[in-house]
Amino acid sequence: MRGVGLFLTLFFVLGVADDKRPLEERARQYLNDLVRLDTSNPPGNETRVADYLKQVADSHGIPCELLGSDPKRMNFIARLRGAGKGRPLLMMAHSDVVPAERPEWTVDPFSAELRNGFIYGRGTQDDKSLLATELAVMVEIKSRNIKLNRDLILLSEADEEAGSSGIEWMVQHAYPKIDAEFALNEGGYILETKDGPRIFQIQTAEKIPTRIILTARGVAGHASMPRGDNAVLHLTRAVVKLSDAEQPVRLNPTTRRYLRDIAKLPDFSWLEPIRRRLDEPATSQAAADQIRAHDPELDAELRTTVTATMLRAGVKINVIPNTAEAEIDVRRLPNETREEVLTRFRQIVNDSAIEITPAPGQQLPAADASPATTPLYKAMERAIAGVYPHDIVVPYMTRGATDGSVLRSRGVPVYGVPIFVRDTLDSGAHGNDERIASKSLDDGVELLWQMVLETIGGN
Repeated sequence: MRGVGLFLTLFFVLGVADDKRPLEERARQYLNDLVRLDTSNPPGNETRVADYLKQVADSHGIPCELLGSDPKRMNFIARLRGAGKGRPLLMMAHSDVVPAERPEWTVDPFSAELRNGFIYGRGTQDDKSLLATELAVMVEIKSRNIKLNRDLILLSEADEEAGSSGIEWMVQHAYPKIDAEFALNEGGYILETKDGPRIFQIQTAEKIPTRIILTARGVAGHASMPRGDNAVLHLTRAVVKLSDAEQPVRLNPTTRRYLRDIAKLPDFSWLEPIRRRLDEPATSQAAADQIRAHDPELDAELRTTVTATMLRAGVKINVIPNTAEAEIDVRRLPNETREEVLTRFRQIVNDSAIEITPAPGQQLPAADASPATTPLYKAMERAIAGVYPHDIVVPYMTRGATDGSVLRSRGVPVYGVPIFVRDTLDSGAHGNDERIASKSLDDGVELLWQMVLETIGGN
């Protein structure tokens, strides 16, 4: 019955209440509806979102279609035609979310419950808030019959949280439909400081997931006789070695500029004397360690990171196992290759009983950073300055990974759009009680509106 009730709610919203609402109210309704569609990946079921988006687009006369090979995991694409004075602007946002452990939440993760000014639910930050605002902006443009200088495309792709099969399918089978001069995507944030202006972080680069598996091999035996070749011991020592090892510091143009610009702010005044030592091999490691003591997140911008996440070993408590495995989530810098990382890790572990191999699954490509000189980047700067004249805009490299790297590898500049205040609490993306402030959503859709109009030259 919950599904029937939800369908009737959506039908009412689409059929009756969608025409005259303000932009902010439209975005809130879209987010509420999207959160209530469970697209946890696995298994995904992203067609639920694609169908909803199509109903909204159809109700406003926006040309759209569903594309993909799996009927349960379709991508959605819509396009508003412009005058052809430039190649299209692509807005993208994925439709899947990570699973939610219901007992760890104080609300139903798919309820979109409003509490104390926050909308709660899986996907409120990653990434249905962006999808809702992009949809609201496209509908607003259509409703106002704004004339565009270039086409505006909206893409909602499936499977970003696991295999990126949605964007890969679009690139391989329908690329002309998403071919654009540049794109807006997730990955950008607004960082609030205590004593100075806000930092609008436009994501122009991202670290690359390089997951690995450590496999230790030993000899099985009775646990009453401890053995030096116990696979579990070899594995745990290898995990500790990798976790404790200091990975080399490597700046790139994005991180170098980011550190330089934020060091001018009162909250980061401590950074100025340290950052200058990062480029010198003799002082870079000590300088990075000082940064870590102040701000571990900034430290993660400087080097490849290693996080042990999964362990597997044994069949019974009194049996020494033949093998033991650990999965390690590695986020490598874009100016390092996977082969460099694997070679270094093998040298760190230095144990013939340990095999280090790439984990199966998602393999995102490395790509050059998107330039801070394109018309889209400049339009975002102007839009932000128009609304927030006392704050700063900087290019930024995110620690996470997005589908944007797939398009960047094809030469499309992709930018993580900073329209929402970053939540540093555990209630952020992938966390329990994930939520977004209603005001942040309202302000965000207005800012996105300004950015899009600055770019597509509507009148």
